[in-house]
Order: sequence, then C-alpha cells, then structure tokens
Amino acid sequence: MTTVLVADDDADIRDLVAFKLEQAGLEVITVGDGQAAVEQARVHRPTLAVLDVSMPLLSGIDVCRMLRADPSTAGMLIIMLTARVQEQDVEGGFSAGADDYVTKPFSPRELVSRIQALLTRTRT
Repeated sequence: MTTVLVADDDADIRDLVAFKLEQAGLEVITVGDGQAAVEQARVHRPTLAVLDVSMPLLSGIDVCRMLRADPSTAGMLIIMLTARVQEQDVEGGFSAGADDYVTKPFSPRELVSRIQALLTRTRT
C-alpha cells in the first residue's frame, strides 16, 4: 500500500487531508511539526510527503532539503502545501526539491488528484 506523510501544524487541515487520502485508498501518517516529519519519513519511508511550509521546529522547506539530502529518503515525492503564494516562496519550494506546490486555501479533491497524478507518473 502507498503511504503518504502529512505534516501540518494545523490539526484541522491535517485531519481533512488525511481523511481525503484515506478515502482514496492511501495509508496516511500525520505529524504536527517539521522535526517529527523528518523522523517519521526516515522510519516509515513513505512514498510521498505533503509538507506545510510554516511549521514549528523545522519549516517544510527545511524538511524538504533534509529529505532530499538523505539517500534513504531522496527519492520520496514531496508536495508543499502552504499559504505562501508569493513567487519567491513557490521558487523556494521547488529549489528545495519539491515536486509540486499547492497553495492554501486549497481544494482537498484537487490535492488528492495531484497526489494521484504524481504517484501514477512515477510508477510508469
């Protein structure tokens, strides 16, 4: 089964994203801060991570860079989920190694579609 790590300091967003991903048949691990995201990614090796940019301890950008630098997690798919919509924020997400960038407010259905599209592209 495909596992997705969801890291967001907002419990409502975490729960909503997890619910939608579970409805789509994915296994979900949720965490509330960047440090926990790195730890869980290293332990569980999820296929994909959804990272909020603004989190306690480590930002989603920091987490993304750390996962890309670690050979055991370097191939993980990463989607940034953030309220930061400035062009430099989007560029920062991609330059850190993100595969996609979704801005808040977001459509949970669209997020699931983007995740499924990424997973499909990497499987073929």
